[in-house]
Amino acid sequence: MSTPAFTLIGFGPDGWGKLLLLAAGLTLVAAVCSFALGSLLGAAGAALKLASSRSLRGVGTFYTTVFRGIPEILVVYLFYFGGSLALTRLMHLAGFPGFFSLPSFIIGVVAIGLVSGAYQTEAYRSAYLRLERGQIEAGKACGMSSFVLLWRVIAPQTLRFALPALGNIWQSVLKETALLSIIGLVELLRQSTIASGATRQPLLFYGVAALLYLVMGQITALGIRTVERRLARCWGR
Repeated sequence: MSTPAFTLIGFGPDGWGKLLLLAAGLTLVAAVCSFALGSLLGAAGAALKLASSRSLRGVGTFYTTVFRGIPEILVVYLFYFGGSLALTRLMHLAGFPGFFSLPSFIIGVVAIGLVSGAYQTEAYRSAYLRLERGQIEAGKACGMSSFVLLWRVIAPQTLRFALPALGNIWQSVLKETALLSIIGLVELLRQSTIASGATRQPLLFYGVAALLYLVMGQITALGIRTVERRLARCWGR
């Protein structure tokens, strides 16, 4: 007699509910860390692409071209196997034989963060170009330092204009964490695969995983839309 579906996804001795929720939590943490890293890289990339120096603009363009042009799964593979190979060679030089692999979580966050940063670069750059130059000139005329001008005028308005695009990028990052299952990280998709194999109920567990991804995406999207409305009201005054 097969185990009922509600028992399998429950929190009892035969249920996988706790493990699925823990995996969903790890998915969310990986997405947040990747997006945060991408935000830093995106801000730096936008600064490079907006720089007056042609060389700096070339560096920014190279970064966005490479990481927007290569499939995300290949970026994950390249960083995981390339990083593990480099670490193994270093350990061999230090006198430690064997194979050494880098932590899947760190590799995944770096790989997805780099891809996210390439897309966030364009979001920040486009948002900056929407700013009214008169406000920047007025700030300079008032004697604002570059840092104060950035903090009080440029950054808040750039964030406001970039927020819709950042919301879409966040949704992509959340879904891209599923790629980390291929390098051994037990996130939501990986845990669903394990549960499916153990119970022979793939449709049930993949369906639950899809529902959890949808819930996480909708809740975070609601938060982003709330922030967007509040910023719009503040600037509308």
